[in-house]
Amino acid sequence: MRKLIYGMNLSLDGYIAAPGDDIGWSVPSDELFQFWSDQLQATDLSLYGRKLWRTMSSYWPTGDQQPNATPAEIEFARRWRDMSKVVFSSTIDKVDWNTRLVTGDAVAEITRLKAEDGGSIDIGGATLAGAAMRAGLIDEYVLATAPVLVGGGTPFFTALDNWVNLKLVETRTLPCGVILTRYETRR
Repeated sequence: MRKLIYGMNLSLDGYIAAPGDDIGWSVPSDELFQFWSDQLQATDLSLYGRKLWRTMSSYWPTGDQQPNATPAEIEFARRWRDMSKVVFSSTIDKVDWNTRLVTGDAVAEITRLKAEDGGSIDIGGATLAGAAMRAGLIDEYVLATAPVLVGGGTPFFTALDNWVNLKLVETRTLPCGVILTRYETRR
């Protein structure tokens, strides 16, 4: 069984995007960017909801060709472009860059993917991750909590029907003030 990991940058008050889908506050430092790049390298498959897919696919397919791209950004762009990805959407009709589109039941497909042999699966996007959370499919949560309050927007966590008990497995503070925490779901 594969491990399903939900991780994103979030504000101290728990939002992954401020009102109007503004993520300008979450531009990562070099250390945070390297952390996410290492996470990507350790992942076999990435799952995206429509909004996060549009954000990622608007930049990373050519991120390594940008004039001011750092070596870390070049490496991340290449990893991202080459890795297997699945996008869940009923409104998108075409995806590129080693990506498969799923328009049907996301929870059923995620359950099927988790049951396969292979390495870890990363899930991103609040709506998609929220459905997986409510279905009890998330095995690990990775939070990169930025020292900023945005006051509203898109929350990292969704409303749940039941408690989810977690075990803290890592805490680390980066020089930029971001606190990284990893939690495993207790089953």
